[in-house]
Amino acid sequence: MGSQASDGVVDTRRYPLDDPADPVWRAVVEQARRDLRADGCTVLRDVVPAAHRDRLRDEGDAVAGAAHAQVAEVNVYNTDPDPALPDDHPARVVLQRRNAFVARDHIPADHLVQRLYTHPGLQRLVAACFEVRAVHGLADPYAGLTLNVVAPGDDHPWHFDTNELAVSLLTRAPASGGLFEYCPGIRAAGDENHAGVRAVLDGDRAPVRSLELRPGDLQLFRGRFSLHRVTPVGGTTPRHAAILAYSERPGVVGSPARTRQLFGRVAPEHLAGASVRSDTLLD
Repeated sequence: MGSQASDGVVDTRRYPLDDPADPVWRAVVEQARRDLRADGCTVLRDVVPAAHRDRLRDEGDAVAGAAHAQVAEVNVYNTDPDPALPDDHPARVVLQRRNAFVARDHIPADHLVQRLYTHPGLQRLVAACFEVRAVHGLADPYAGLTLNVVAPGDDHPWHFDTNELAVSLLTRAPASGGLFEYCPGIRAAGDENHAGVRAVLDGDRAPVRSLELRPGDLQLFRGRFSLHRVTPVGGTTPRHAAILAYSERPGVVGSPARTRQLFGRVAPEHLAGASVRSDTLLD
């Protein structure tokens, strides 16, 4: 991280953030691009080295109590179920959202995830992996960086992301369960594929892939087009993951409705009317 990267927060031997000309950097990017093209997902293993993982976990534990937790009935598009839609429409399937999010304004500036989120070298690497010119941290004071908290017995049900470029970092692994499951490319910008989405909700496992993440792993994911979830967490240990939200456009904030759903409050920035959507898909 300039001087930050060299202090060991990122394993710069494996991820030389400040040197895109390094053959190691190019190899990481090339592999990530292959994965994302084929599967909509890639994992950069051990971005945060072992020496910092206890701190990563402890910092997450310190703010987890600030998570906005509210059981809500939603659908895969994170909208209210609509009884006016046809019976077989996936938006008619009611899901219980029981996971919680810590907003960015509750995460201290010196926490490792804040430093990772804002580091230009990491943003450059993420952009290169996604094959976009640049990525920008959100202007959203709550949703730019969050901690997703899934308590034992809870899950994060099937859903699509609002943002096309999803980056997450597991900070605390559960004792069991808490697997990341996804259906790569199940919809596209011009095709909702309602039948395929509904089939998964009805139990079709054919398009479903599972991924077990480890603390310190950075996941890059096209969550706008891939239905995904976190399976129920077992044992007595919660699952924590930092969500680093980026956009190809600067100045992006979330909608008031979505913000209130996730955090129970809105800020003046959300009432200004900026949008995160780059297509006409639901959610």
